[in-house]
Amino acid sequence: MNHKLSLWHFTTLLMGFALAVPMQAEEASTDGTPVMRILWQDREGKTLRWGQFSKVDSQIEFTKHDAVEGFPQLDAERNELVQMERIGRVVVVGIRDDDQGKYQSGWAALDMGVRSHSHGDHDDHDYREPPHVIASVVDQSQGNPAHLYQYDGEFFLANDKRDGFTQLSPLHLLRQDDKKHGQFRRGGGGHITLAAIDGKVAYSTWSSRDEKKSGLIDVSDLSKTGEDAIAYSFQLPVGGLHGATANEGRVFFAPSDGIYYVDADVNLKQSPESVEPQHLSFGKAEDSERPNRTGAFTTHRNWVLCNTGKHDKAALCLIDAAAQQPSVIKLPIDTPDGLSLTTPATVVTSAGKRYAFLFQDRKEGDVAEQLVVVDLDPNADRDLSDAKVVKHLPVGPSQVTGHYGHHEIDFDADGRWAVVTNPGSGKLQLLSLNDLEFRGEYEVGGMPTKVLCVGGEQTHH
Repeated sequence: MNHKLSLWHFTTLLMGFALAVPMQAEEASTDGTPVMRILWQDREGKTLRWGQFSKVDSQIEFTKHDAVEGFPQLDAERNELVQMERIGRVVVVGIRDDDQGKYQSGWAALDMGVRSHSHGDHDDHDYREPPHVIASVVDQSQGNPAHLYQYDGEFFLANDKRDGFTQLSPLHLLRQDDKKHGQFRRGGGGHITLAAIDGKVAYSTWSSRDEKKSGLIDVSDLSKTGEDAIAYSFQLPVGGLHGATANEGRVFFAPSDGIYYVDADVNLKQSPESVEPQHLSFGKAEDSERPNRTGAFTTHRNWVLCNTGKHDKAALCLIDAAAQQPSVIKLPIDTPDGLSLTTPATVVTSAGKRYAFLFQDRKEGDVAEQLVVVDLDPNADRDLSDAKVVKHLPVGPSQVTGHYGHHEIDFDADGRWAVVTNPGSGKLQLLSLNDLEFRGEYEVGGMPTKVLCVGGEQTHH
């Protein structure tokens, strides 16, 4: 997401925020010095589990792992855990069912139990209580969410079958003083994706194939709630919307042909007729006349990243959102038949290197799966147009079924380590961001999929 100065200040405040209720710090551990805490989704059990890496005699070890205290009991056959986001020490995860939200769907929020405090040139990390649920809503009225986002220090959960979204404040969740659990606003419909800007407006998409709603985007006023939130709506020339993000005062959408972007109307001065969507093409597939597309975005500083194409035409796409006339820079990533690229994840390492990581996950056949490492800025000038592939790393098996079962990766706060999940083998891998080599493999069982990391090496002053 687009992290602005105001968000940095907010996140710093949040990470240092202390709960009003009393807490007991963990007793002095014989398991070494904590280096990173992780949270992952177990698709087999439809639950969340957590673990901790620690430094023991100068070696990094996986010293503990357990189930998350207080997580809702879900039906392993009927429920799915969907997207998961973290702001400071607060994590929110979406919960979906197999009956359009009529069985049980909603969300859960967790406190990861790690306090991080900024000291200018470094952060201190204090590992206290284990991760635990601080709020959850799972019932028949949550609209079967699929997509979850964070913008400007707030969570935005798409309530697909309610044609709107819920905005959740991590501070309110920590204080447990928001008994209504967020604010619901109308915007979007079907399989909603959305982008919010400056805490003022949100752009929410419709995935409907109905001609009247195909390519439709609702612009919602975040100062209003419920039905009153929609200020106006406009339509793109093409439909099939499945992705949205915001960066540098622009909003980007992923329809069935390339991407479109608009200038964010934060003061709500535009009308449906005055909106001027701009199109960026990804070209067409060689084996058909269908245009190439993407399905999801990642942002890194002023850049928007995504992937498109397949096989020898697969590519990482980079767009400078701050450019006067944004254009698409394509970095080819030859992807063997039977594999497909995942959405990139980015990190700035402790050495200042900027990397993007993309998995080549198995769709069919028996081709070995890989993790592709891209150096986003080889000459460190913050212009990503010279990005290049620097490494391919073998990973364990995925277990892809539809949107689920992909490999995932996330990074510690210090930029020293990454954790990779292997859904098909029930294992985690620890990757050094210093030399881009795996340093360990750990059997955790189940089907580990999405993963989040929090904290860095604990220090004592």
